[in-house]
Amino acid sequence: MEAFRSILFRDGAPDLRQVAEPSSFRDLNLDQVVEAVIAGREEYDLVPFFRTPLGSVGEIEYRHAVFRDFEVRGVDEALRAFGRRMHRVRSFLTLARKQHYKPEKERWLLDAAALYAEAVSELSRALDGEEPSSPGLRGFASYLADYVAGASFASLAAEAAGVLEGLARLTYTLRINGSRVTVSRYDDEPDYGDEIEELFARFRQGEVESKLAKIPDGGSMDHVEAQIAELVGRLFPAELQALDRFCVRHAEFIDPAVAVFDREIQFYLSWLDFRERFSGTSHAFSYPAVSAESKQELVEDAFDAALAAKLRGEGAEAVGNGYRLEAGERLLVVTGPNQGGKTTFARMFGQLHYLAALGVPVPARRAQLSLVDGIFTHFEREEIVGSLRGKLDEELVRVREILEAATTRSIVVFNEVFSSATLADARDLGSEVLSELIGRECLGVCVTFIDELSRLGEATVSMVAQVAPDDPARRTYRVLPQAADGRAYAWAIARKYGLSYEQLRERLS
Repeated sequence: MEAFRSILFRDGAPDLRQVAEPSSFRDLNLDQVVEAVIAGREEYDLVPFFRTPLGSVGEIEYRHAVFRDFEVRGVDEALRAFGRRMHRVRSFLTLARKQHYKPEKERWLLDAAALYAEAVSELSRALDGEEPSSPGLRGFASYLADYVAGASFASLAAEAAGVLEGLARLTYTLRINGSRVTVSRYDDEPDYGDEIEELFARFRQGEVESKLAKIPDGGSMDHVEAQIAELVGRLFPAELQALDRFCVRHAEFIDPAVAVFDREIQFYLSWLDFRERFSGTSHAFSYPAVSAESKQELVEDAFDAALAAKLRGEGAEAVGNGYRLEAGERLLVVTGPNQGGKTTFARMFGQLHYLAALGVPVPARRAQLSLVDGIFTHFEREEIVGSLRGKLDEELVRVREILEAATTRSIVVFNEVFSSATLADARDLGSEVLSELIGRECLGVCVTFIDELSRLGEATVSMVAQVAPDDPARRTYRVLPQAADGRAYAWAIARKYGLSYEQLRERLS
């Protein structure tokens, strides 16, 4: 039987047991994105997958191909049905572990095995009919076909069906007399319940509200039911012995590769369900063209996924933005008025690169991105009480750590760096740091209040957060390529409130 390793990792899954949260997650609000994506799927432990970006274009394309297979309706339906059945299988196994009495433990295990056999058989037939095109799903379909045709699975399915059929034939009679319960074989005794219903049917006057009290059922046998089951086992020893043998032989019936596949498809389904939340809106997702060599980038109608998910819940939409980095351009320097969408733009930039490295469709109508080996962020943080260093010292230490770790394939996201320094110091320090990053060929975005940082050379691209032309106090949240000129915004505000030089001169005269 051909070996199967993973539909998430082309070369086999790495050890994900101790995967830490990337340091950039919270600055970029990626922790909020992942939380929204995996909600309701906690049983699958998907967080490690979202903390493990891929290292090559080939691995990213491997996932893209699987995602495209999910866009075929028959494949999507088959995989979702398989996931639902496997969820029930695990629920049955959990119930089996929790029971105290042996007959109930064994019956839950039998039901789980029978449902597992059904789930695997149905999925194998569906994949054989749909003929997926991705190497990942084709590889698993081939493995599954061999597994289903094998003697081990055939024995499991046949024995489970046989034991269930034998148990279904068991009929017995209960006689309850006070506290005494007698169990005997059923011998065509009349069913007095039917006779009673027939007797009182003549008095029925239409549908009435039931007055029967619902007795709570904890889902487990009590001691009386357990004793009844034991007595039934004495009446039908062959059928109960068959159940015992089945449970001994197939105590661990789930194939390891099937278990891996069951978990890994939830990564794809969770992201597809997250994307589906934005159907009917202006937000689009696309498969990015990712390159490990080129640093030219093009993004159209992208958005901050965390913000968009939040606004979607409020019945609103985030504003889309884009950018372009041509040959030789490395850093986007974003200026403009406060609360104008600059930080959101920076987060969008970081999110796009991280999500592209996960191999998922990214929140953008179109995206051409570089494959990065790390994302380094610097966002303003509260000053640590009791620290022997001041806020500027803390910023310098953090920036130094970034410079020590960043490589030519890294990206940086700076948000209001050195804001605690004087204007002159912030300009000088910012110029030195950005020049160092440009020298290393790093890509990045820098949100700043210092216009001069956008004019460090051909490697910088100036982006400006826009305001409404007719009302400079109103933000549009659009960020466009434009020469930075903070004075233009101040001039527009002055004109709005009649405080320009000409307006004041006219009023005073």
